[in-house]
This record gives sequence, structure tokens and C-alpha cells, in this order.
Amino acid sequence: MHSLTYLLQFAEEVIVLAPYFAEYLGYIENHGGKVVLSPCSTGTFKPDLSDLERKITPSTKALILNSPNNPTGVVYSSAILEKMAELIEAKEKEFHTQILVLSDEPYTRLVYDGCTVPSVLRIFPNSVVVNSYSKSLALPGERIGYIAVHPFMEDVDSLVNGFAYSNRALGFVNAPSMFQKVIAESLEESVDTDIYRQRRDLIYNHLIRLGYTCRKPQGAFYLFPRALIDDDIAFVEHAAKFNILLVPGTGFGCPGYFRLSYSVSRKTIENSLPAFEKLTRDFQ
Repeated sequence: MHSLTYLLQFAEEVIVLAPYFAEYLGYIENHGGKVVLSPCSTGTFKPDLSDLERKITPSTKALILNSPNNPTGVVYSSAILEKMAELIEAKEKEFHTQILVLSDEPYTRLVYDGCTVPSVLRIFPNSVVVNSYSKSLALPGERIGYIAVHPFMEDVDSLVNGFAYSNRALGFVNAPSMFQKVIAESLEESVDTDIYRQRRDLIYNHLIRLGYTCRKPQGAFYLFPRALIDDDIAFVEHAAKFNILLVPGTGFGCPGYFRLSYSVSRKTIENSLPAFEKLTRDFQ
């Protein structure tokens, strides 16, 4: 998201769908932009196009997409993205502006149950895709990936040059040369998603049996259940008494929920099941 340096003028707006990856807000504000939140539909966590339409203004510069989504695991369908593209095109014509769609896609290869992730570049003519191999190749901490820019964007060469310069100026974002060589030989590889699916099903099914409400994730490696009380921060603090480490939904712009990751060993998940039972009994 360092690309925002070359996109934003002071106080220009960037729309973020909630729930969102928390760092987006810092990226935008650090480069002088204004965050505009558009809450997704309750329960489904799909973009609310009616709300999005109200949030687009003449100052809207960009929209950030994250699908599969962190923290919900929801994958935005082709149908809803195509409707979103029609809405953005109509608003661009109305305001005589350009709105860039920035698609953050580190989890595109971590999908389950036959789900596919639509190509943002095929749907939005004014779009940029940011991807990372740290998730698809299970290389946590190795920040290596790529930016793909729609070739027919206006002034595309200037944008690409800006990205290249940003990468040179911010030298710390460059991956070690050894991993650059590894990635070159691993472009078509991916981790075994069935391992993640089995762990997802184990913890998801257990929480559903305990009475939690949760949308089954289609991708990534997070669950985002509704907390058993309205105060998700208090719920997360109480869970820590049972050695269960959760993240409150408030941090993702969605209070009343909590995020947990199943990107841990199966044994760790199995050990957590009795703890979740004890936690749940405290709120019954």
C-alpha cells in the first residue's frame, strides 16, 4: 500500500469496506488521505452497494478491496464486483473523476470448497492488484509479492514508474535476494489448502455446536464469529483467562465480533476446544 504515496493529494478520500485489515487506515492517513468507511451487510459481510453509492463523492480517489477478506474469509463474487464496477463507472461519469480500485489479494490461493476468486483486473478497468507470496507459499514474515496494474489505465506508465521508484526509495521493503530466487522457481506453487480446510472445519463446527454465530469462511485462515456479549473487547479479555487469544472485531471496524486464526497446528486447535466450552459456559 506504499502505492498510495503516488495516488493521493491531501484530503482526498479512500473508501474502505468494513470489516477491514486494520493497517489500511494508517496507510491512508499517513499519506494525507481521508478514510471513508463503508460497512458491509450484517451477517453476510458482502459489500453494501447502497451504502457504497452514498459514500462515493467527487473527492473519492480510491477504493480498497480485500477478498478473500481478512478477517471474515468472505470471497466477493463476480456478480457483486460487476455491480460495483457499474456503480463506480456511473459515479466517475457523474463527477468527471477517476476512482482507482486497489485490490489487496494475499489470500487468493487459500480458498476452499471449490470457491474461485474473480479477477479484479478483468472487472475494473481502473485497477491495481497487490499480492503476496508470504501466504500462498506459507512464508510468514517474508514480505515478497508483486503489483499488477491494468494496462489500459490512463497514465499507466507514470503510475508504474511511481511504484518502481517507491520500491527503490523504501529499500527495506525489498525481499532478500535468496527468496527472490526461490519465488522465481515457485510461481505456480501453493500450499496444501486441504490442511487449512480441515482445521477450519474442526474449529468452525465446534463453535457452531456451542451456539456461536459465524459465517463459514471461503478463504484465508480466519474465523469471525459474533461474540457472546455486545462488548467484544471485554469478551476477548475474558477469553484470555482460558489462554484463548482472540482479536476484537472493533479493531477491524466491526464491533460485536472477534477474529481467530486457524493457521496453527491441529493439536493446538484440539487443545483449545475444551477451553472454548468453558468460556462459553461463562456467558450462558
